[in-house]
Amino acid sequence: MFSYPAACDADEELLELVTMVISSLEGERPRKLRPYDRARCTLVYLRKHDTLEQIAAGFGIGVATAWRYVNDTIERLAAYAPPLTEALTGHHCDGFVLLDGTVAETDRVKAEGHFSGKARREGVNLQVIAANTGKLLWISPAMPGGTHDLKAAREHHIIDVCTQLDLEVLADKGYQGAGGTVITPIKRRPNTELPDKHKKSNKVHAALRAPVEHAISRIKGWRIFRHARISPNRLTSVAAAILTLTIYT
Repeated sequence: MFSYPAACDADEELLELVTMVISSLEGERPRKLRPYDRARCTLVYLRKHDTLEQIAAGFGIGVATAWRYVNDTIERLAAYAPPLTEALTGHHCDGFVLLDGTVAETDRVKAEGHFSGKARREGVNLQVIAANTGKLLWISPAMPGGTHDLKAAREHHIIDVCTQLDLEVLADKGYQGAGGTVITPIKRRPNTELPDKHKKSNKVHAALRAPVEHAISRIKGWRIFRHARISPNRLTSVAAAILTLTIYT
């Protein structure tokens, strides 16, 4: 293996944030890499999803050291991620939020329940909440990829919390029957045609929900969510770390 100069498409602002988080919790034990370089290791891992072997070669450290630096920084970032209620009350949402589920692909699991029929691959289910502008508000902990979106939303108490906060939730057909303040498209009954007024209502609903798709697209810009080479259990911390990086920059 040989190393070569490369670039990471993460903003300098993100690099400064991660460096600050590392420095603020720095102990007295000397480290081979300064906080700035450990921040770069972590962002390369999350954004480009280079292997730990590649990162170790690029920064002139051992693979075990690269693993320790990356995982320690991810856990530190994850600790700053807001819980659901705080995330929803800390931002102006115009009385409603957007909810959708996505599957983050993994290649380290063949356990029952992790295959997503919707995504046609093994992975984890992540619930994403965005404001009407598409601004990311919250990412849920990871659940097996085969989990239905409605079940995941209930497990994470999304429906209960939004109902308590009197926040309407615009969601797709996968959340039909959720109750509370969840609003889904009007479903056509078997062997009947949907009236024009309901078609128009569904069209407006889809237009209002479009920003959450953009939010998910930006999340998938972190390539670790495209084909993670780690245990699915680690993706809960990864999701929280990326939530921190997104909402505080």
